[in-house]
Amino acid sequence: MLATVLGAARRRALRDGDRQVDTAHLLHALVESDPETRAAFDGEERVARVLGYLVQRSIGYGLRWQRSAEGEGAPRPLPAARAGEGTPRRTSRWSPAAAAALEEALRRAAARGEEQPRGLDLLAGLAADPGSRAGEVLRHAGIEPPALGARAVALATASAVGVLDREGPSTEVCAREAER
Repeated sequence: MLATVLGAARRRALRDGDRQVDTAHLLHALVESDPETRAAFDGEERVARVLGYLVQRSIGYGLRWQRSAEGEGAPRPLPAARAGEGTPRRTSRWSPAAAAALEEALRRAAARGEEQPRGLDLLAGLAADPGSRAGEVLRHAGIEPPALGARAVALATASAVGVLDREGPSTEVCAREAER
C-alpha cells in the first residue's frame, strides 16, 4: 500500500509542477487510496472536505503552494522502504516535512513489530506536524491534526491487536493515545 501512495504522490507533484513531493501530496494520495485511512476521518463528509481542498490545490485554486517548496532546508532522501534493513536510501525530492512523516510512519510500524507501515501510520506522521501543508489542509477542512493523529494511532493499534470493530476505537481509546 505504501508504494502505491508514494508513487501517486510523486506523480501528483510532477503533474502540479512542484519542485518536491510535500505532505499535501502524500495526504492526497493516502486519502484517495486507503480505506483504512479514510475511516480515521470519522465521516465521509470530513473526507470530502479534505479532498475538496486538495483538489482545489492541485488545479491551482485555493491554497497557493504551486511551484514552491515546503518548509526549510534542502529536499531530503526518502527513507528506506523497510526499517532496519540497511538498504541505501534513494535520492528523491521530498520536502523535509514529508520525509519526517515517512520516517515517523516507519518508526510506528517498527514499534509494533511490523516491517511495513500502514496508511494510518503515515496519517499519524502527517498529523504530527500541524505546521505542514497537510496540517494546513486539515485545519482548513475543520479537522484538528493532533486529534486526527490520535485517532489514526488508536485505529492502527486496535487493528494490530485485533480489537477493531466496525465502529473503530472508542473516544476513550483515542484520548488515551493522544496523551501518549
